[in-house]
Formats: sequence, C-alpha cells, structure tokens
Amino acid sequence: MPSEQTATTLEWSDPREEIEFSVLMASGRLAPRTFASRAEAESWARPEDGDQVVSFNHVCACDR
Repeated sequence: MPSEQTATTLEWSDPREEIEFSVLMASGRLAPRTFASRAEAESWARPEDGDQVVSFNHVCACDR
C-alpha cells in the first residue's frame, strides 16, 4: 500500500532574533528553565538575593 507524504512549509525566522531569557542566580548558575519574555523572567527573579535577568542567543553571539 503506497504511503502519501505531504510537505510542510515552515515560516523562516532570523536566528539572530531568536533570543531567550533566563535568570542568572546569585550562586552563578542559570535558572533551570528559560522564559518566554523578559517580563516573565523578571517576575521569577529575586533581585534582592542577587539574581539577574539575562538574554542570550544559542545560534550566535551576535546579540552582544
């Protein structure tokens, strides 16, 4: 029985714009998760304990 394959078209996105947000905890380690937005990371972070919100790009370091 022949199987029918369909092509899936993916929308292109510029990898330089694929920025993730996380929290650098006071211990020097990254939080064990990433966040959808800077605002979400800021609400999770505890700056009074030394946490910092950070952003990064896994593809390249061109965001710096």
